[in-house]
Amino acid sequence: MACPAWTYSLSAMHEWESPDYEPALPVSEKSNPLTQDMDRASAQCIVRMLQACDAQMFQRGTGTTYQRLLSEPVLETLTEVAKKVEHILKHPRDSLIVLSGCGTSGRLAFLMASAFNGALRELDHSLVYSYIIAGGDRALLSSQEAPEDDAQLGVLSLQKACEGHKSVLFIGISCGLSAPFVAGQLDFCLLHPEIYTPVLIGFNPTHQARDERIPGCSFTFRSVVRRMQELAKRRGAFLVNPAVGPEAVSGSSRMKGGSATKILLEVVLSAAHAAAFADTPISPAGIRQHMGAHEKTLEITYAQAEGLGALLEAAGQSLRRGGRLCYLGWGPLGTLGLVDASECVPTFGAGCEDVRGFISGGYSELNNKEGPLGPGFSIAHEDFLRQVLPSLSDRDLVLLLYTHADRVSEVAELARAAREKTSNVHAVYHRVDGDAAAAVQQDDINRLCLSSLKFTWPSTASGISLHRQWELSTKLVLNAVSTGAHVLKGKIYQNHMVDVQVTNSKLYRRATRLLQKLSGCPAPRCEEALLKAIYRVDELTADITSSDVSERTRAARSATKAVPLALVCLLSDCSLLEAAARLEREPIVREAVEACRS
Repeated sequence: MACPAWTYSLSAMHEWESPDYEPALPVSEKSNPLTQDMDRASAQCIVRMLQACDAQMFQRGTGTTYQRLLSEPVLETLTEVAKKVEHILKHPRDSLIVLSGCGTSGRLAFLMASAFNGALRELDHSLVYSYIIAGGDRALLSSQEAPEDDAQLGVLSLQKACEGHKSVLFIGISCGLSAPFVAGQLDFCLLHPEIYTPVLIGFNPTHQARDERIPGCSFTFRSVVRRMQELAKRRGAFLVNPAVGPEAVSGSSRMKGGSATKILLEVVLSAAHAAAFADTPISPAGIRQHMGAHEKTLEITYAQAEGLGALLEAAGQSLRRGGRLCYLGWGPLGTLGLVDASECVPTFGAGCEDVRGFISGGYSELNNKEGPLGPGFSIAHEDFLRQVLPSLSDRDLVLLLYTHADRVSEVAELARAAREKTSNVHAVYHRVDGDAAAAVQQDDINRLCLSSLKFTWPSTASGISLHRQWELSTKLVLNAVSTGAHVLKGKIYQNHMVDVQVTNSKLYRRATRLLQKLSGCPAPRCEEALLKAIYRVDELTADITSSDVSERTRAARSATKAVPLALVCLLSDCSLLEAAARLEREPIVREAVEACRS
């Protein structure tokens, strides 16, 4: 295990910015020097590593290589986009703001559209926000990676969402500037400038946008970005692409990419709402103030690093013992629990029951377009009580997510029910400083819980709604818990997602690069090993070698542990059967790999 007093240098915080650091990779795919031995770290060290990585979001640049969140050009672009939103809020007739993305980006598009439509509903104002997520509403709760590669599907989804509207501000989110689904939508917007104003949010510089031709299209993501850059000179399009540094787990854009997406959207939409409904002018200085409130959120959250480390350790023990993590949440925090749980399967190769989220009110609270999604998508607290509680044991961990403004008596009731089955009940809750009534109610819950992480916030709002700060804080906590627990379970190699599901072209390319890096073998041999692991054969047929990436990723949907198997085969020159036996004996990937090397 890494030393509990893990520290880092200022140079390590900035090392990724060097042009010589992993030069072949875009920022969003680089490994983070701060976390290179994460798989050997203790729970407390993992929390400190995540804290340092998250701090990179607000880091000031040391040169001119990358724009950052607080760079003046970024603040100025955000100001212009906020003014576009303000205009639609003041003139909503036949107008629409569409937020769109794949995976985590699409889930955050849903979360933001729902939150700000809720604010408009309270004002009795026309609702102007809509969301699109690749794969439809099922992708809110489970991995639907394949639609990300379908540019035409993106266009059809956009046309359907915008039918009947004459003015559309389209905000497409692709952390790596790589998703064909979003590229198709942006291309469509560029072809119809009389209706659409496109905005692109991502976290790579434009020259690192994906440059592979998109199947069925004549363009690449990079060529779309170049066209947007030309239109941006006339303010007909906007690019918001600050670098926030590599992810703690390389390529896992659900973490910093997701947090930075949430921050950018909230800053823009909050500033626009303040201008439209409170006559607060939009300016770069005001945008910077909004950013400062989010930076303060990180500070308040990680002030609880010791308690967070203990929670992470408990979650890791549950997963190592074959137990489950169950998030029981209220309001938007419940939605964040659903989102975090949905991301564990594709990121860590987790079982669909390993991490589950449940929300008070179920689908009526979620308020998604398609409503209830069927028996395989049970999300209400009642579903937890009926389906999970009867088999709950001390191997499982229950985590309550709520604020002082939620129905705390209901929280206590659910805690009591869970406590009858397991002592492993924990709480994460937010309260406003000086709320004595909330403190009294919390005493009952504290007695039922093994631990309680209490986040106390200043009573005066600091630029953004307290609710938005609570949400970001909870996202950071949940990302830390689920990531750290899977690290402790052995699902990460160094700081790489080695057990990732190879279910779209981005993940297929990432898996091949990862095998090449970890094995030192040439790229063709690594791809050959990956294909053998996907198709579970020791010799590739002509049909397999002639297949395209889309066929290979379809086959990979039913292939578990494809990347670890391929890696063990490469390192030990053994058959798939022998590799599977080695991983069965030693399920912690790093230990299995080192056994091959010894």
